[in-house]
Amino acid sequence: MEENKIELEQDITEINRKENNYNQRDVLGIHHITAITSDPQKNIDFYTNNLGLRLVKLTVNQDDPTSYHLYYGDEIGRPGTILTFFHWQNIPKGHRGTSEVSAVSFLIPDYSVTYWIDRFKDKKIEFQGPYNRFGNEQVISFHDPDGLELELVAHNSAVNGTKNVWKKGPIPIEHAIRGFYSVTLSEEEYERTASVLTAELGFIPTRQEGNRYRYEISTASFTKEQKEKQEQEKEDVRGANIVDVVSLPYRWQAGIGIGSVHHVAWRTPTHEQQKVLRRNLIKARLNATPVIDRLYFHSVYFHEPGGVLFEIATNPPGFTVDEKIEELGTHLTLPEWLEPMRRHIEKALPKVKIPKSKEKGAQQREEQKVLL
Repeated sequence: MEENKIELEQDITEINRKENNYNQRDVLGIHHITAITSDPQKNIDFYTNNLGLRLVKLTVNQDDPTSYHLYYGDEIGRPGTILTFFHWQNIPKGHRGTSEVSAVSFLIPDYSVTYWIDRFKDKKIEFQGPYNRFGNEQVISFHDPDGLELELVAHNSAVNGTKNVWKKGPIPIEHAIRGFYSVTLSEEEYERTASVLTAELGFIPTRQEGNRYRYEISTASFTKEQKEKQEQEKEDVRGANIVDVVSLPYRWQAGIGIGSVHHVAWRTPTHEQQKVLRRNLIKARLNATPVIDRLYFHSVYFHEPGGVLFEIATNPPGFTVDEKIEELGTHLTLPEWLEPMRRHIEKALPKVKIPKSKEKGAQQREEQKVLL
């Protein structure tokens, strides 16, 4: 266990080293995506038991500490695998439209489509597809219990991506989710959003299919050495780096609520690069917030011109700052400044049960109560 822990900690350091030499103007792809749930227990059951993600952090919303903030990801919550949820049960249900993140896409191997279709049928999860996108992607679309639109995208880039999986979850490693593939924005006027993606964040336009416009992180800022090592490093550096912008000029604006994405966070390797990005955003009059310490990463927020809330989040320090790797997500964690309020917070939060994981990989159906 100790050797495994050391290996994972070295892996985090290696990811940061590889990404540290990128152009300071550019982000590196998706860090995390945060959505809204009405029921933390149903949310935990769906994402851990059905999709096989690890609950890497059970904590509270730092701006609303009487509600949960749930974090899911791979074994250690690597940037590019992290889906999080605010637990806000007393707000209206969201409705689809423009100015929103309309779909969250996970990457699976191209040979795993049949496995996931059979699994969804067995779990009685309604789905559509698979259907083809851009010629080399097979897409299965479905919804979580709150109505959040999700996709599994089968692509050959997932074949060697077993690092970004939860190896002790219920899904066989060869079929497990490999983190994010992409995120889809629905916009009334896609050009203004595209301008920010390209001019401020470093994306480049790569494809178009109907009213869907694709943007990806460029490798033009790689050093010569990085280009030579690109193939072995792309799993860490190039993952979760696709944004699709769907143009819907005659659609009403979305209402953000339960079942909606609250924001999408882009990753940057260091605090220094985050400051550079923030200065550039301010120069572009995008009204970026000051840097906010979220304990597991530092954050800067701003709205892109179409209205979607963006965040710039640092890779470090990660989720092991307050829990051992083997204990991630097994109990309620609070930042130090909220510890004096723990009793009050625990009383306000609904009790939840989380699944145990077996050392050999299959997740037990036994559950344990979180000690609140």
